[in-house]
Amino acid sequence: MRGGALTTLQQPRAVRAVNALGAAVGRLGVQPRLGVDGLLAAARRRTGLHDFGPDDFRQGLTVLTEALDGEARLTTIGRVAARKRIIGLLETRLQLVEHRRQHPAVADQQIVRPLFVLGLPRTGTTVLYGMLASNPAMRSPSSWEVARPFPPPGPVEDPVRVAAMDKDLAGFKQIAPGLEAIHPLGSRLPQECLALQAPQFASYEFPTTFPVPSYWAWLREQDLTPAYAYEKTFLQHLQSGHAGERWILKTPGHLMWLDTLLQVFPDALLVHTHRNPTAVLASVSSLMHGFRSAMSDAVDKHDVGREQLEAWTWGLQRTMAVRDRLGPERVIDVQYDDTVNDPVGTVRRVYEHFGLDRTSDVDEGVRAYLAENPRDKHGAHRYTLEEFGLDRDEVDAAFASYRQRFGVTGG
Repeated sequence: MRGGALTTLQQPRAVRAVNALGAAVGRLGVQPRLGVDGLLAAARRRTGLHDFGPDDFRQGLTVLTEALDGEARLTTIGRVAARKRIIGLLETRLQLVEHRRQHPAVADQQIVRPLFVLGLPRTGTTVLYGMLASNPAMRSPSSWEVARPFPPPGPVEDPVRVAAMDKDLAGFKQIAPGLEAIHPLGSRLPQECLALQAPQFASYEFPTTFPVPSYWAWLREQDLTPAYAYEKTFLQHLQSGHAGERWILKTPGHLMWLDTLLQVFPDALLVHTHRNPTAVLASVSSLMHGFRSAMSDAVDKHDVGREQLEAWTWGLQRTMAVRDRLGPERVIDVQYDDTVNDPVGTVRRVYEHFGLDRTSDVDEGVRAYLAENPRDKHGAHRYTLEEFGLDRDEVDAAFASYRQRFGVTGG
């Protein structure tokens, strides 16, 4: 710890009571187990399946579970949530292998010129992703589809699976009240690529959700080709039930592994968003603190701030090296202020840059998305650099080359 205040979200009294009771029981050695063998066995038992596919996911699963047990200091609810999430991901692996065995032609699905939105977190990636994905001719993975992808979803949403996802999200909102003011949550909203990579257990999803610094250190040293290959396999599965003109995808984490993304998706189109890093670092630190505090009672704000500063300077350095090799026809840069102040015009500019067909449905979709998801829909998100142990001069210096290269100013 480096001196930041230990804080948690203001959880309901019932949630705090469950965590307190669980902590007391845990001191007696009774708590949900996160051992690898037990998790694998639970997934097999729940599905009746046994083949997880290639074993290259096991190292990440082992590193993750050891970090969750050894350093995350999970609450009772956090431990239950971690166990449920891991078993669910293992079930997805089992079911995907079995579905591919029964339907081998799915492997012939072609993912052509997918469009990826990437950029520092809190730079407008989510709203731009939502606006681009609102075009009914395009294809994006809805949260309910990723959570329950079997059988492959068709063009009409499955009300049973949507309702089940709504129930899951309602439970999460109970343990993390106020988080929606920071990041939107919804069963029909487009899901991020992190969730498509998570069954490989080499995904930035886990450091986002849990305080697992040893797992994050391990992840930074890995070749994430298997994780991106798994994402492609997942997309083929979803596409086999319902295809669009192209995939619209997103996660800020692509900044860290852009070279790998382009190896697996060599014809990908990129939308790179930009915003003043002094606003970015405070906002993303607040987001990370919110997620992790829902799972752990020992989240240090200063630790979070320092980690985020180091993570995203590292990620941007890697991305800028890749950008040096990319032709301008493959990528468009979008400033945060343009996304906020001229959303329809910004989406039009993306379409024009890549030569995509734009009909009146595109503009109508953007306006409908914004009407349904207005800014501050769930309340204002307030944060400062100082509460996360950072100061403006330090952040400005760390991102000086990035700001100069992309002409980033403002908030």
